[in-house]
Amino acid sequence: QVQLVESGGGLVQPGGSLRLSCVASGTIFEVNSMGWYRQAPGQQRELVANIDRSGNIDYLDSVKGRFSISRDDLQNTALLQMNSLRPEDTGVYVCNAQIRSSITEFYYSEYWGQGTQVTVSS
Repeated sequence: QVQLVESGGGLVQPGGSLRLSCVASGTIFEVNSMGWYRQAPGQQRELVANIDRSGNIDYLDSVKGRFSISRDDLQNTALLQMNSLRPEDTGVYVCNAQIRSSITEFYYSEYWGQGTQVTVSS
């Protein structure tokens, strides 16, 4: 079994910065990808950023140039550095990971964290 634990959310003024952390723990053989989704009240959940095991990165168009995702495979950790935050960035940010727990598994299983609240307001 695998668990994702997020931290780093909070209240910040427009133009400020936050760094979100996601740590995967449990029985882990290989992490294919780690990423962050967000959901604002009354809005659909959207992919904010994702990084795969080859280092390929995808960003939501509205966060390009402001957010940066990275990962540390030795510690099974993903970081999301968020700069120049805007009120529209407000929402619950949830970590997502695709993981297999042994070499005998041919496919990755998908896991979700508990979510962390990010509020951008003056």
